[in-house]
Amino acid sequence: MIEDKPGGEPAGSSRALTLATISFTVCFYAWALLGPLGPDLQEQLDLSDGQLALAVSIPVVLGSLMRIPLGVFAARYGGRAVFTALMAFTPLPLIGLALFNDSYGAVLAFGLLLGFAGASFAVGVPFVNRWYPPERQGFALGIYGMGMGGTVLGALTAPAIADATSIDVPFVLAAAVVAAMAATFWLLARDAPAPAPPPSTMLSALSSFRGRGSGRAWALTLFYFVAFGGFVAMFLYLPKLLVDVHDLTKTDAAARAAGFALLAVIARPVGGILSDRIGAKSILVASFVGTAVLALVLAGTYEHMVPLTIACLTLAVFLGLGTGAVFKLVPEWFPERVGAVTGVVGAAGGLGGFFPPLVMALVKAETGGYALGFVLMAAASAIALLVIRAERGSAGKAGSRTDSPSVASVP
Repeated sequence: MIEDKPGGEPAGSSRALTLATISFTVCFYAWALLGPLGPDLQEQLDLSDGQLALAVSIPVVLGSLMRIPLGVFAARYGGRAVFTALMAFTPLPLIGLALFNDSYGAVLAFGLLLGFAGASFAVGVPFVNRWYPPERQGFALGIYGMGMGGTVLGALTAPAIADATSIDVPFVLAAAVVAAMAATFWLLARDAPAPAPPPSTMLSALSSFRGRGSGRAWALTLFYFVAFGGFVAMFLYLPKLLVDVHDLTKTDAAARAAGFALLAVIARPVGGILSDRIGAKSILVASFVGTAVLALVLAGTYEHMVPLTIACLTLAVFLGLGTGAVFKLVPEWFPERVGAVTGVVGAAGGLGGFFPPLVMALVKAETGGYALGFVLMAAASAIALLVIRAERGSAGKAGSRTDSPSVASVP
């Protein structure tokens, strides 16, 4: 018999959260490798800026789409089995990239399959969520979300490893780490003793996005598209911008991108904790205001290193706060459909990281600079701000009595 801890969650919750966070970190390390290795691939394959943008963004495509079914599967069959299967598959495209990275077509094909690793977030959210009561879910999901720090590890280590050995080695090492974590998770992780939600088909699970009351679900997709999508897009494209505009070495540019990602990772649990205390909507308003303003600052100053550095690092904090706040709202607004809603919302965030690098490459090709791309980022943030301000239902503080009617009314 598993006894409840004083905080309200059952014994074993800390271990579950730790294992899920490490697994998510490992998956994101693998998923984001093409970003920091992008300049090496461009040099090796003689790629245009547009071809490189497509190559580093392609893992986002399948990762985004697969978050929907994998979120549903995790809620229905348990995160332990689904997370293990996902990590058992991920080494295959990594080995493919190690062996065939001298072919652009192979990089695109195996990069697409590597996108499965990016779907890991949608698996861990319902797994972690069931271990914690509503008043602690912002904290727990914020800590879990720190797994996106795998992108930091990738940016710090992959270019240096490639420079010291070859571009093949980072993919081989990532494959070994993911495989080891798959075995560890299967052996040590357990699904929560809380009752599982009733089984559902894919269509019924996604019914939150149809008919009356679907506005909130679609609003969440917009919020994550801007917050997490902005983070992924900046992380993926920042090394390219720093190399092109400021003539940094590839290793230096990747390290600076890692600093950007690190601040966003640290800010994410802060956004979740603050959402527990003052409400996720307030945090999202601050995030979108800050993102819009800083994107406009970048549009005018990205050619100057000091303001670029200050604006990027501050932007990372606001984006991190936003990503931590969005998934506080999911269990509040859709308590019976966390897995399905998480999958679609996570897919939107992934797509938010896919399109901007392509847009930035197009803007650079057509205008000779990146200013218009940052202006478009500011516009997307402004739209998200208008939507969150127009949301009449109050998300309020977790566990408050005033929230219960609005949550219960969601179909």
